[in-house]
Amino acid sequence: MAVRIVVAVTDRAWFDQLRNRPHLSEVNFWAPSGVPFKALSPGELFLFKLHAPDNFVVGGGVFAYANSLPCSLAWEAFGEANGATTLREMRARIVRYRRIDPGDRSDFVIGCRILTQPLFLPDGAWIAVPPSWSRNIVTFKTYTTDDLDGRALWDSVQGALEDVSESEVKEPRYGEPTLIQPRLGQGAFRVLVTDIYQRRCAVTEERTLPALEAAHIRPYSDGGTHEPSNGLLLRRDIHSLFDSGYVTVTPDLRFEVSKRIKEEFENGRHYYAMQGKSIDPPARLDFRPSPAALTWHNDERFRG
Repeated sequence: MAVRIVVAVTDRAWFDQLRNRPHLSEVNFWAPSGVPFKALSPGELFLFKLHAPDNFVVGGGVFAYANSLPCSLAWEAFGEANGATTLREMRARIVRYRRIDPGDRSDFVIGCRILTQPLFLPDGAWIAVPPSWSRNIVTFKTYTTDDLDGRALWDSVQGALEDVSESEVKEPRYGEPTLIQPRLGQGAFRVLVTDIYQRRCAVTEERTLPALEAAHIRPYSDGGTHEPSNGLLLRRDIHSLFDSGYVTVTPDLRFEVSKRIKEEFENGRHYYAMQGKSIDPPARLDFRPSPAALTWHNDERFRG
């Protein structure tokens, strides 16, 4: 089976920032513009190289998902996994790459390429770019394991991993060319859930993106996963009430409001007006809310 491989040019500051944070389970390889990225499918290999004259592949990860987001929301979703210490620093890099007025206060839309199981190779294990790499490439080049350079890249990454001690790199391990199941993290979960609900609150249909949050139906700390079937896109206040158990979504996808809102706060008319409302689930069946997770929330969290 042929697997596609992208080799993308990265900022040295991004690389240096992230290779010193081996605890990260995902990173956002962002682009300063919001141009859609369609070169890979989830589970294929995304590698990154430094700017010339350092023409080496220095790391990579398993491609999980791509979309475009305002930079403030990308920062909120990924934080330091954006390869910057602060949102201000990240914005300064965007401004530099876009070559615009540093005083521009726009919430720039950027391209997000989300990588799981990230790997940053130590200096001695860097891989020379293939002979087909051109100096004129400023973004990325796509290979496949069916061509000589693509297979050589795959084998080189495999060999580099074998040369790195277990104490330095534990994941991922790439063998024969095959898709690798991405292990979604919190940031990827948030971005994916936002998109599969078409950037609308599942209950209110609110579309103001900064007011929306990806909610775990069963919290990660209680055995839930970062899979989209364990998620709902909710307006911030609905999300807070959901996590606190004052509202829930039933296994038949209806919004339920606890009587305790009125009892405890002498309020809640706005929420009771939505009692029994059917939520609008994602079109893909495997992305729809898990009945088992919803049953857990109804039984274990909802205050009734």
